[in-house]
Amino acid sequence: MEDKNCSFVEYSVQRQVLDELCLDEVAQKGSWSAKPTFSERLKGSMRCSAPRAKEILLSWVPVFGWLPKYSIRENAIGDLISGCSVGIMHLPQGMAYALLASLSPVIGLYTSLYPVLVYFIFGTSRHISIGTFAVISIMIGSVTERLAPDSNFLVNATNGTGSVNTNEQGAYRVQIACSLTVLAGLFQILLGVVRFGFVVTYLSEPLVRGYTTGSACHVFGSQLKYLFGLSPARTSGPLSLIYTLVNICCLLPQTVIPELVVSVVALTVLIVVKELNQCYRQRLPLPIPIELIVIIAATIITHFCDLSAKYNVDVVGEIPSGLKAPQAPDVSLFPAVIGDAFAVAIVGYAINISLGKTFALKHGYKVDSNQELVALGLSNTVGGCFQCYSVTSSLSRSLVQESTGGKTQVAGLISSIIVLITVLKIGALFETLPKAVLSTIVIVNLKGMFKQFSDVPMLWKTNKVDLLVWLVTFTCTILLNLDLGLAVSIGFSLLTVIFRTQLPRYSILGQVPATNLYLDVDTYKEAKEIPGIKIFRSSATIYYTNAEMYLEALQEKSGIQIGKLLAEKKKQDATRKQQKEKTDKNEPNPQRVSNLLPNGTFSMEEKQISPEMGGRNFKRAVALKLTESPANGFSQGQVNWAYQSDTMSDSDMGSQHDDSITQASKDSHDKKEPTDSFGPHSIILDLSTTSFVDTVAVKTLKNIFRDLGDIGVGVYLTGCQACVVEQLERAGFFSEPIPKSRLFVTIHDAVLHILNKVGQTDVILDVSYNTKM
Repeated sequence: MEDKNCSFVEYSVQRQVLDELCLDEVAQKGSWSAKPTFSERLKGSMRCSAPRAKEILLSWVPVFGWLPKYSIRENAIGDLISGCSVGIMHLPQGMAYALLASLSPVIGLYTSLYPVLVYFIFGTSRHISIGTFAVISIMIGSVTERLAPDSNFLVNATNGTGSVNTNEQGAYRVQIACSLTVLAGLFQILLGVVRFGFVVTYLSEPLVRGYTTGSACHVFGSQLKYLFGLSPARTSGPLSLIYTLVNICCLLPQTVIPELVVSVVALTVLIVVKELNQCYRQRLPLPIPIELIVIIAATIITHFCDLSAKYNVDVVGEIPSGLKAPQAPDVSLFPAVIGDAFAVAIVGYAINISLGKTFALKHGYKVDSNQELVALGLSNTVGGCFQCYSVTSSLSRSLVQESTGGKTQVAGLISSIIVLITVLKIGALFETLPKAVLSTIVIVNLKGMFKQFSDVPMLWKTNKVDLLVWLVTFTCTILLNLDLGLAVSIGFSLLTVIFRTQLPRYSILGQVPATNLYLDVDTYKEAKEIPGIKIFRSSATIYYTNAEMYLEALQEKSGIQIGKLLAEKKKQDATRKQQKEKTDKNEPNPQRVSNLLPNGTFSMEEKQISPEMGGRNFKRAVALKLTESPANGFSQGQVNWAYQSDTMSDSDMGSQHDDSITQASKDSHDKKEPTDSFGPHSIILDLSTTSFVDTVAVKTLKNIFRDLGDIGVGVYLTGCQACVVEQLERAGFFSEPIPKSRLFVTIHDAVLHILNKVGQTDVILDVSYNTKM
């Protein structure tokens, strides 16, 4: 049974009440700055020395830092086994994902080779596997199909029909993919150089998971045609997935049965063996490379049974051996793909850094987010010149690389060597591989992404706003396609941030008895409001989007309608002025006191009564009655200063306009009583949640001080961070009407100051300078 008893540890604090001025003196606030000036930073960046040159080199080329320290005894065996396992996975996934990008399978093998070598040199993550990935492949495919549709490459076209020149179309699509990849790489390098790695923080986890789940649906829809042996019309743009599914359903009667049989058999084998790998992963030294086994078996069966010729099974076709010479991208295509390139750059980096930080946290090392941008950008830029398309890390390959004992990036180097051998020597052997088998490999590997649908019930229980982001992202990705869906999703995610700051939680705080804790009275039963004092807190930073709502919430929570009170005050001032003019006009002798009573007593009384607000009569009264007596001429009067306007500085506290009132106030100091029945005389604004203030927030706070001061309510600030105080000072917030002594370190300091000032410390017995917990 859980022990719910509080700790019996006690502490006692005894100190003076600290406002901002006292805090500066006690804590010895200095005007110095620990940050170097701009000129110092500039000189430092221009300074050249051997240690600095070495530091720069190691930061930009991390391989020089860790490779000389590589321990063969500790890491070699694990990296070798891991590299072989990942290299075997690269072969089927590279060829399969190339089909997603509407490119030749050999392009997928190139993509699994060159970028991996580049990342080995510049990357900082030891466990992620760079290469082809389904989401990025489908994003590339949407661009290649949009810019190089079948209709542009028809041969002997008659009435809109004819054969497609696949060689010319394939070559042009490779140019498009390479140009897009190079441009995406340049974006990533530029962002990395300017230290803009934090940009990925705007892609929240629900957004990324919702986007990848929607992308998985696009991937699944794009592979159905290979499973059934169909050739539906290609669609692009919004609702393209819906149109594709409708077309496939209409063409189902034309299903190629032998190809469907191949797909079903391959799917069954892949699913069964992958489940066995998952169940017995602790006992197996290596996972069964079922994908490679299925590819080899399907290629052999198709070749010797001649399935392509006899049963019209669609196969991969020619796979050229050897490597291609590098060539510059087609710059003329940049304007057409610039938006897609930026989307690919951001999505690829988001997936890469999230995986990298996950493994880094697990194994206790650091991943440099800015260097990861540079490394991924160089992988794409260099790879794009060698007929590769955009890459990022793959979850399935990364998990295999980590689980099979991979320790460093050397595992990636070994996997690229295996891919190189395949491209140079044995790539041509896979020419009779059925495309349906590659499609089944893609579909089976989508299992992890489809499992993300379980996020929906989890988010429903934990955070409704994150659930809304997930659902909107998923829906937009499905309906608006990958590029436009991502843009809309990011915009919606940012809107949720704005709405959260515009709709914060406003609270009135009360004191927990015998403590210095001040909690929301609506949440904690033991939190009690202090008579005459309202403590107001907002859960969000006050700035231009919510400043007006902050003022409205303050009036609603405190029960003080500032506008009505100011109007009533003006009306009373005008009435009082008229009465005075009338009295002065009718009095024969202005030297004579007009309110001489028949019994020889004098009476001076002034009252201000406002309309009812919030179910309470909000009153301000200052009363003085002097009665003539034989002993000293006057008896002691009573003055209630609890509702005196607190617009004067604390150093002037207790000053008066009339000597007799001052004497009466001093004499009656011990007879003051709380008068909360008339409404609050002080308001404390807790700004502990505020991280910055803009000009609108400063103006709003000034208006609060001015307007509440006009109706006799004192305003105090508490909990301001040092940076907020500096911003208030620069904005000219502190002045004679608003001295710095109105700013207190804690709520408790402000409460003690107010109660001491109005002489009500005997009313709240639990408030003490000696706080016990």
